[in-house]
Formats: sequence, structure tokens, C-alpha cells
Amino acid sequence: MPSPHPHLDKLAVDTLRTLSMDAIEAAKSGHPGAPLALAPLGWTIFTRLRRHDPKLPDWIARDRFVLSAGHASMLHYGLLHLTGYDLPLAEIKRFRQMGSATPGHPEYRHTAGVEMTTGPLGQGFGHAVGMAMAARNLSRRFDKPSHPLFEHKVFVIASDGDIMEGVSMEAASLAGHLGLGQLVVFWDDNRITIDGRTDISFTEDVMSRFSALGWHTTGVDNGEDMDAIEAVAKEAMDDPRPSFVRVRTVIGYPAPNRQDSPKAHGAPLGEEEVKNTKEVMGWPTDETFLVPEQITEAADTAKERGREHRDVWAGRVEAWRTAHPYLADELDRTLEGRLPDDWNSELPEFSPEDGKIATRKASGKVLNELASKIPEIIGGSADLAGSNNTYLRGEADFTPKQSGIPRNVHFGIREHAMAAAVGGMALHGGAIPFGATFLAFADYMRPSMRLAALMDIPCRYVFTHDSIGLGEDGPTHQPIEHLASLRAIPNMTVIRPCDANETREAWKAALTRSGPAALILTRQDLPILNRLSYEGAEGLHKGAYILAEAEGGEPETLLVASGSEVHIALEGRELLQKDGIPTRVVSMPSWELFAEQDAAYRSLVLPNNARAKVVIEAASSFGWERWVGANAGMLTIDTFGASGPYEELYEHFGLTAANVARLAVEQLDLKAEAASNG
Repeated sequence: MPSPHPHLDKLAVDTLRTLSMDAIEAAKSGHPGAPLALAPLGWTIFTRLRRHDPKLPDWIARDRFVLSAGHASMLHYGLLHLTGYDLPLAEIKRFRQMGSATPGHPEYRHTAGVEMTTGPLGQGFGHAVGMAMAARNLSRRFDKPSHPLFEHKVFVIASDGDIMEGVSMEAASLAGHLGLGQLVVFWDDNRITIDGRTDISFTEDVMSRFSALGWHTTGVDNGEDMDAIEAVAKEAMDDPRPSFVRVRTVIGYPAPNRQDSPKAHGAPLGEEEVKNTKEVMGWPTDETFLVPEQITEAADTAKERGREHRDVWAGRVEAWRTAHPYLADELDRTLEGRLPDDWNSELPEFSPEDGKIATRKASGKVLNELASKIPEIIGGSADLAGSNNTYLRGEADFTPKQSGIPRNVHFGIREHAMAAAVGGMALHGGAIPFGATFLAFADYMRPSMRLAALMDIPCRYVFTHDSIGLGEDGPTHQPIEHLASLRAIPNMTVIRPCDANETREAWKAALTRSGPAALILTRQDLPILNRLSYEGAEGLHKGAYILAEAEGGEPETLLVASGSEVHIALEGRELLQKDGIPTRVVSMPSWELFAEQDAAYRSLVLPNNARAKVVIEAASSFGWERWVGANAGMLTIDTFGASGPYEELYEHFGLTAANVARLAVEQLDLKAEAASNG
């Protein structure tokens, strides 16, 4: 419908544009083209379409807004400022400066009202799919026909670059299959990339692509027409399918000498062009960061509108509580992010008498028990549920028209979209999401995992088939560098348990981390250790612990291992102890958890005075020197694997108890020789 205040709308759009130009000019860096062109679309979303409360940015039932085109950050900051979020003009003036609330790309938890960190193209799109999935899960869990609580939408602004990225294709395919009607994506169709016009590399029929993927598609030919944008958007919001709205814009408009040009994308317009643009707009040229008084009233209007939306929702909640009191406490607990009181009771206890069991299988048993106590757990595998042991028995599948509460997600062979969707569910709230695949395929997920670590959001990744132990599938499926790669991501907790009981503790540790955690699990069966005579599997929570102490004196040799190789270390210890060499075995499932322990504990477990140190791990040696020093023995793998039975592969690559003992003795001999020469 036509705006009742078209003059104020235009004034607001002009204010957004001039704030963007001035902030980018002051910073001497930034991306002016998209904020200029998208100001009408952004204003329409924030003031006509979106249900949100600037005074309560974390209101669970708000419509989400994701700026997938994160380089247009000044548009986002301008919208937040003008609609009453806690983002004062002083912070706009400090755009891209150290310590400001307005960094170069939007950052989650850094700026009030920013739903996620964006900038790597396609990621906002992929995460928005996860947000829509979480919204549907909450709706199916708590909504009642007469009391709907979770009807909110997820609005996305995506650029040409977002649409080109592979993650958006995977995510769009998944969203179309699932019929995620909560999702509305606005495509900024400006036909410009950094290298030139999009047709130098991109000539596909985008609208037909999305239509073929099961999306509702529509569009607006004039990105300046806010009434037209509102009309097609409301049509999209009523469609049960995800919606893709093409909005034709002119990058850099109305800059007279930069619009419709790649030059408008990633560099300030320059003082002269800013002046020219303000003259074209009829805007004062002798003042920067001007916010007309009439527009300051827009913040009050937005806050009042947000309060009204929230009051309506609060009324629904109260009526819902009255009608369904048995669910009220569960809703409160879920929205507060608290685990149930008994969440970790009755978890499986494994005994050596149970025989051997792969940690992936133990994980499946533990996960199912946890899921029975924690209804927020939702997730699945990239077409490997049977191999990853991640299917939640007795729970409903996430399907286009499922009955029940959807918890099992069939992500299909879409690892990148899976990781992005898991991140989106974590960002949305009300869900504890996980995704699973083989460890060798973690590379497909890395960009989204990196963002999860950057945002410190609770994503859980289950990576099975963790080494050459997977055997005959060969080197394409055998991870070598992947442990080091994951450990290199700041704020990522990597846990590689050595048996079924450590796997139980690994899940407990993962679920209590604020940020992302990756469980690294075996395909091959492993013995269950007898922990009667030394520290129990709870030692996993310290990252490393003394699994078997030296006998006959202080430890001369330290054997440090993770996962399946702990058992080889224990066998090596037996050989060394028979030769009279006091040997300690340290299980080290998590570098990150160990790094959090105090120096005294770390020195107790890994003392510097041991004469020999040997690391045993079926993966790259990269990084181990941090814990054992540069001169330690490394029984690791720094080449690719091979195809064959896993027992033969371990022998071929030297991962045997005999080699553990041999390497330890060599270390001791070198120390003795050095001492005699000294």
C-alpha cells in the first residue's frame, strides 16, 4: 500500500545515503555502492515489513534480518541508528575505527541489532536457512492452532556475489525442498561485480533457477519504488514456499559519476563526488552526518511499533500459558538456553566386558540418550546418518510436510549448507544444532565453521572416520591434515576421545561450551579401557590427563596420544616398562581444554624433565611441538594415506607399539649421549 508519509520516507532514504557516504569518506575506506542503492529496500524492510523491537533486539519472536551482502554494512548501521537501536551517531562517525561499534563488516554481539557476522559472501544466505529451520522447529514444538507464537520471518538482502557462491546454491536447494516459507530473500540485482559487469562470468537465469528449486519468485524493476517493494514482499510473506524477490537496483545511485560502475563498489566516492551527489539529492553540502530532526522521530515511531508488536506477542504468550500450563516451564527454559536439570543423568556407562566399540557408535548411543532429555537437540548428517550414527531414534524427520516436531535433518550431500544451517539454528536460539560427516569432508564446511568460531556460537560437529583407520576407502577419505586444520581455528574446541567412555564425556564437554565444538570419532572398533586404577574418563574435561602412570620411579618417558592411538601408546608402555623404563601415558583428547587448565596442572601432566617424549597420532605432526617441544619423537603421518585393511595400514605407516618403544629408546639414548658429551 502507498506510504502515508512519502516525504518522510524519501527523507529517511536520503539520510541513509548521506550517512553512508560521510562515514565511508571519513574512514577513507568502505563500500559505498550497495548502501546507496539499497537504502529504499532497507528502509522498507525495517519500517514496513519487519516485526522487531529496537529496545529489545533479542526478542525471540522478532523477524530476523540478515545482511548477507555484509560489505554494505553502513546501510545496516544507518538503519539501526535511524530506527532507535543502541547505536549513537558518534559510533557512525567512527566507522571502521578500532573499538567502534561500527566495524567494516557487521559483527554478531558487537553491535546491537546485528543478527550475524557477515562479509564472506553466501554465508548470510546459508545461515538464514538455518534460522528458518529453527523457527519451524520452535513452531512445531510450542505453537497451538489457537495460540501461534513463532510465526516470524527471516529477511535477507543478498548480492549478486551471494547468489554466485556455492553455499547459497546448496542452501537454496535445501530450503526449497523443505518449503521454508519463513524465508524471504531480496536479491540486489545490480549486475555489477568488482571485475566488471556480471555477464563476464554470470549469465544464468537466476529467477528460473530459484523457481526450479521450489521457491516462490517475484520481483521489482525499480529499486527506488518502496510501495512496489512492500507489495511484492507481502505477497511473498504469504506464500508457503521460501521466496526470492529480485530488486533491480543501480549500484552507487544517485552518485552522478560513479553509479552503475564497479568503481562504486569498494572505495570511497571522494570529496568531490560526495558533494556532487548531495547536490543531485538537494542535500546540504556544508554539513556531514546530518540527521534531520524529522527523521529522529522515526526512531520513536519504530520503537513504538516494535513495542506494539511485542505487546501483541506477550498477550498471545499469556493466553498460551493459561491454555497450556504444562509447557510453560519448558518454553521458559528453552528460551533462556538452560539445559534440563537431568540432562546428563543416565548416560551410558561402558565396560571392558562389553567388548570393542567404535567411538562413532558410542557417540550414537550417547547422543540418543541426550536427545531424549534435551528436546532442543536437532541435526543430522550430510547423507551419512548410518555411518555417523547421528539419527535420533523415535524422532520426526525434518520434511516439507512432516507431522510431529522435526529433529532429524537430512541435509543431503550439502556439507557447506549443513554447516551454515547449523550456524543459523544456533544464532536463532531455541535449538542445539549439530551436523555430521566424515572428517575428510570437513574442508567443505570450513568457512561456516570459521564463522561459528568467530561468533562464538554453540554449533556441534560430529566427524567420524577420523584417520587411516577407515581403511579400504583410501587416501581420498583418510584425513591427515584435518586435525591440525581444525585446531588452528581460534575458539574451536576439538575433542578426539580414545574410547566409549571418553566419548560420553566428550559430548558432555561439547554441550557446555559457549562456542563450537568438533567431536572426532573412529570408524574402527576400540577396546574400552579399564579405569579402576587411574583417573577416570572424566579427565577428558581437562583436555589431557595421566591415563597410566610410570611404575618403578619418576617417568623417564612420556607417551602422549589422542583417540585410537592411545591404545597403541598403552601397548608401547608395556614394552618399555618390561625393559625397566618408567613410562607414563597421557591421553590428550583436546588441546583447547588442556590450554584452559592452570600452569601447575599442565606441568604435572606433561613435565619438562621427562627424558623422552613421544607423540602418537594418526595425523599430521603439525602443532604438537607446542606441547612436547621441538625435539620430541613424532609417530605421526605427514603423507597421504593408502587403501587397505586398517590393521595393515597402521603397520605400513609405523603406528605400532614396537615403534613407540623404539622411538622412546632412541630419545633416551640421544639424551644419554648428550649428557656424556656435556
